[in-house]
Amino acid sequence: MTHPTRLRTENLSEAFGITQTTPRFSWTPPPGTVRQTAYRLTASNGWDTGRVDSGTHVSVPYGGPALGSRDRFDWTVRTWDQAPDGTETTSDWAEPMPVELGLLHPADWSARWIGPYEPVVPAPGERPGYALHRDFTLDAAPDSARAYATAHGIYELFINGRRVGDQQLTPGSTSYHSTLQVQAFDIAPLLRAGANTVRAVLTDGWFRGSFGFTRDADMFGTHTAFLAQLEIESGGARTVIGTDGSWLASTTEILAADLMEGQRVDFREAASGTREARPVVLRDGSFTTLTGPVAPPTRIVEELVPASITRLGNGNQVVDLGQNINGWVRLSRLGSAGTEVTLVYGEALGPDGDVTQDHLRPIDFKNPGQFRGAGQVDSVVSVGAPGQVFEPRHTAHGFRYVSVRGLAGDLLPTDIVGCMVQTDLERVGTFSCSDDRLNKLHNIVEWSFRDNACEVPTDCPQREKAGWTGDWQLFVPTAAYLFDVTGFSRKWLNDVRADQWDNGIVANISPSPGPDVTGAEFMAFTNGSSGWADAIVMVPWEIYLATGDAGILAENWEAMNRWLGFVRSTAEGNRHPARAAARATPAPHEQYLWDTGFHFGEWMEPGGPAPDLFASRSADNGIVATAYYRHTSAIMARVAAVLGLDEEARELAELSENVRRAWQQEYLQADGTVSDKTVDGGTQANCVRALAFDLVPGDARPAVTRQLAELVGAAGTHLGTGFLATPYLLPALADNGRLDLAYELLMQDSEPSWLVMVDRGATTMWEAWDGVGADGTVRQSLNHYSKGAVVSFLHRYTAGLRQAPGSAGWEQIIIEPRPGAGLASASTSHLGPQGLIEIDWTIDDGVLALTATVPSGTTAELRLPGEPAAVVGPGTHSFVAAAPAASAETTTDLARSAP
Repeated sequence: MTHPTRLRTENLSEAFGITQTTPRFSWTPPPGTVRQTAYRLTASNGWDTGRVDSGTHVSVPYGGPALGSRDRFDWTVRTWDQAPDGTETTSDWAEPMPVELGLLHPADWSARWIGPYEPVVPAPGERPGYALHRDFTLDAAPDSARAYATAHGIYELFINGRRVGDQQLTPGSTSYHSTLQVQAFDIAPLLRAGANTVRAVLTDGWFRGSFGFTRDADMFGTHTAFLAQLEIESGGARTVIGTDGSWLASTTEILAADLMEGQRVDFREAASGTREARPVVLRDGSFTTLTGPVAPPTRIVEELVPASITRLGNGNQVVDLGQNINGWVRLSRLGSAGTEVTLVYGEALGPDGDVTQDHLRPIDFKNPGQFRGAGQVDSVVSVGAPGQVFEPRHTAHGFRYVSVRGLAGDLLPTDIVGCMVQTDLERVGTFSCSDDRLNKLHNIVEWSFRDNACEVPTDCPQREKAGWTGDWQLFVPTAAYLFDVTGFSRKWLNDVRADQWDNGIVANISPSPGPDVTGAEFMAFTNGSSGWADAIVMVPWEIYLATGDAGILAENWEAMNRWLGFVRSTAEGNRHPARAAARATPAPHEQYLWDTGFHFGEWMEPGGPAPDLFASRSADNGIVATAYYRHTSAIMARVAAVLGLDEEARELAELSENVRRAWQQEYLQADGTVSDKTVDGGTQANCVRALAFDLVPGDARPAVTRQLAELVGAAGTHLGTGFLATPYLLPALADNGRLDLAYELLMQDSEPSWLVMVDRGATTMWEAWDGVGADGTVRQSLNHYSKGAVVSFLHRYTAGLRQAPGSAGWEQIIIEPRPGAGLASASTSHLGPQGLIEIDWTIDDGVLALTATVPSGTTAELRLPGEPAAVVGPGTHSFVAAAPAASAETTTDLARSAP
């Protein structure tokens, strides 16, 4: 292959309907070269850069003729590259990438927002699906045709009875008040000369359906609406068919559809032909918030055949897909006319062998002491027609098992299939090793993330489906290694910025309608917690490190400053009452302590007290919050430096250092241990943060490491970290001379540990360490990916691949396998901006043999046991060294987990 590959426009492999008028282009240089020395980019609209002497191949801005609505062009690139022998070579032209812009301006829309007439709106979860439709006539089949569509709700578009496109759950999850994605479709193949019909099916979706743990509804509005514009070109003329008052609305076979509750269908409604159509209602809707795609679309990315189907004594048939997924099932055996089949989705089976949802039932905040139903129930009434298929595409569930109820005939594996629905992310990372359990652990982490990568990064796909900030900031480094999450994260960050409060507080969940739209008080007062709201800084930084694209830092810089401004003013203007009572006059360092306001804290430490949100409003969580104050300000200093803001970088670095010293003065004890004096002996989590966030001076690190090791030992060689510190635990040990203990924790197989999940048959990560107890009791969600961030240890330490300090976009890497736990081999790969990096090592008869592939434009520092460091460039390299002793520890100067 002698041409550039992986052409991307605005991080998208499909740039159709985009609304950026200065799109940015990226590509991967040809393999087998040392580095790119120049490029030439051309477009079919006449733009030609000529030869540009530059190694840049990420986010090259468009510089051609001004782009307008509907403009189309192809672009391609060729590169000049340095060959291994030092000569310059010229590549072939890359395969062209098409780009098409959508509708850029409100004036481009002649269509109107429309919706069904609803004099009485049913209760949430009971609202039907509506069909909005119009007939029209064409003199001839079109030369080209586009449909631009979006909705307040979820829509599916049909032309002449055929579904348009393969995207699911459109227009997706978004902060509707500020941003609404428009989908563009090529509909020419679906149109014909003569009579045509356009039809949209519209349901509640995220706009007004029930949502989240609180099951609030009508969060963005009380009425659904639809907007579409068909632009049909034939013989040089354009015909526009837009939504307006001429469209008709009718009910459909969808009796009810809700993302949380499920979907109910009665096919007899469609077959009866008696549904009355009446004129639509014109709705109010914004045209200024409309935007094209930023992230890849959501699709059915995989279909799973049942691992087993079991008929129970009560007649129910339990379908086991063998894997916990997000999506729905497609059922093609519906029974005779009038048969009602109910599908109950769940992650676990009860003692009777049927699906149980008890662990997923949320608290009913309107009725204290009671629980709501878990939802996740679909039903269908058959009309008895051959070939009829039920596929509930207006809801989504988190499930491994489905209890099929009411169907007399025995299901065959060909009768039902699981549809895995997620944002269609490109895989860029892999890992495997000689230990089957670690491979299984890695696999369940991947699945858990994929199940929660539906439109936005959610916490769980069943109980909440919410874009919690804390979960994504913890996991995004791992996700970015395994999948291209650049556009996915940018889309979500657009919502995070839109949802930011006027005082700088970052909402816990995005997309979010705001603090006033909630059925539970805690959903308002918990916003602005350390470790959660810091996502506005940490997520852009991690995406920058993964891609080398500083644009994402610039996009979020203002929001970062607003958040840090809130933290700083809170720290400077408030003191915790307990501290004020103990010391009437504040010490100088206290202006840098963030010890007031609500904080989740470490959250769900094993064996710790049950979370109490209301008590946390007044608790002193300064040891955690101040640590994040230090960490966030340190990252922002680096961000400012990348953006060329030298004065801001200096000021932020000074602030970060002052916060660091204040943390030390308050929480670093005279004996070198870390404690806020609320827990005897301190906690693992606070020791981990002290090391990972570089909170303690170098001469104190050995003492803190000893303290952490002693706390681990006191717990029976078990982790004791909760939500925030767990991703940093093993790296903190490994980077401070306790690689052996890191591996002991990794391989621990009694509670709490990661391998307990593997040994108890998990196919996704659990929310609780004892999500499935030894007795089979199930608690909390069985699909929360945050604890899965541990697999970064497998990539960076076990296999031995990480970026060098100061590098972004994988231009400089360190290859340093650090075997342990008796592993005989490991391999990893990562397809970064420069190309494919591959590491593979084996240990045989005391010899470690390593093969590494380094892509163009990348420098690798190789560190092998007992050997001097070596620097190598692009190419495939093989090395051997004496394998490290099983109990060996290393104090090699490593890049710590914190940036």
